[in-house]
Amino acid sequence: MPHAQGEVIATFSEYRDAVVYVEKLMTADFPPGSIAIVGNGLRSVERVRGRISNSKVALSGASTGLTIGLLIGLISPVPSTNPDLVAVTLSALAQPMLIGAGVGMLFNILRFSLAKNKRSFASVSMSIAKEYEVQVPSNLVEQAKRVAAGEEPKSS
Repeated sequence: MPHAQGEVIATFSEYRDAVVYVEKLMTADFPPGSIAIVGNGLRSVERVRGRISNSKVALSGASTGLTIGLLIGLISPVPSTNPDLVAVTLSALAQPMLIGAGVGMLFNILRFSLAKNKRSFASVSMSIAKEYEVQVPSNLVEQAKRVAAGEEPKSS
């Protein structure tokens, strides 16, 4: 069955089986740039991961801001006139961290409240195919079939 990408040499219902087949081809030094795995019958699946609440949004923003504040505090110069260097250093780190946490929290809450497609859940989208075809160019079909059958490739 000819296709734009090449000819189908194997069809699988699971992606991992197509990957195993391709790995077998590549182990026998089959040219990897000539192999394609094509998914047919695609559908989009969205997996819900959890709820999004204002408190989670605020906590996420605070944690990001805290990290940014820590980095800013680490690169800021610390005055060395005070004999208690540890206290001065901790104080110099605490201020940008607290400011960063506050700004990050406010920014995230504002961004979430202004979002047009606001949802109360977080999710991950993926595409899943009904079947997966392994395709190679027409001039390599016989070589691919020999390799997949476990035969030694013929020398050119």
